[in-house]
Amino acid sequence: MNFAFAYPYALLLLALLPCFVWCRTKIKSVYFPKEEWLPKQRFFWDNQLFYLMLIYTLLVLALASPFTYGAKASFAKKGRDLVLLLDTSGSMGERGFNEEDRSQSKYDISVALAKDFIDNRADDNVGLVVFGTFAFTASPLTYDLKALNEMFELMSDVGIAGTSTAIGDALVQGLATLKHGEAKSKVLILLTDGVHNAGKNSPREAVRMAQNQGVKVYTIGIGKKTDYDVTLLITIAKETGAKSFFCQNAKALKNVYEQLEALEPSPIRSEGYLNKESLNIYFLLLASLLLGLLLFRDEVRA
Repeated sequence: MNFAFAYPYALLLLALLPCFVWCRTKIKSVYFPKEEWLPKQRFFWDNQLFYLMLIYTLLVLALASPFTYGAKASFAKKGRDLVLLLDTSGSMGERGFNEEDRSQSKYDISVALAKDFIDNRADDNVGLVVFGTFAFTASPLTYDLKALNEMFELMSDVGIAGTSTAIGDALVQGLATLKHGEAKSKVLILLTDGVHNAGKNSPREAVRMAQNQGVKVYTIGIGKKTDYDVTLLITIAKETGAKSFFCQNAKALKNVYEQLEALEPSPIRSEGYLNKESLNIYFLLLASLLLGLLLFRDEVRA
């Protein structure tokens, strides 16, 4: 059986132990002519400093999350690093995009279909960038697809990143998010319904960055073709070795995601532990027991 800490850097907090001795307020000395008049004390029962230092040590060990395991194992995951770039500009709030439910906005149906798409990416490391006037990473690359889907509700909404459309910033932010992945195949999926009209980075500069990093950028234009820059989306996809798609309604967008399902996978190696058992609960229980004993002792003295 092997032993390890999930968060070993937490053990650095043990370096603060000497402060329990050095940082105490100075105690005023009291002299007695006969020490035998004082009640005899036992070290383990009466040494409050010892108890406090021991409780602190146990809490730090619990924070470091110790665990035992039988062996390490490597698992092969087939997939890619994939980041969705979701347009949240003001125009995404327009309704009528879904012919079956015209009360849904372009944003509503885009999120719903993106969630369905993510649910099928069990082998992919997926992230989310939302953009409008500016762009930010709503979720880093993760295999926890359930948590990623929850980010759509927490970190994305129409207008959350401003009402304009910064396509260049979205691409640059997506590339920055991809840097934390280890897959050989790296993909950005850009979904927008507008024209690039904001941000610090131009789409052309972002495309050059994507080319240098070997990143494919699939582009999806939704709504009427007169509403967005068709030429720009085609150029972005073509120059990065990907494809461009255009959808005038929700059904067409669903078909696009089905086509994207055919992206070629590449192997990713991940490491895990066999027969893993967490031990931090034992350290917490012991710390609680000692704290209770310390409080009981003070109550008895009172």
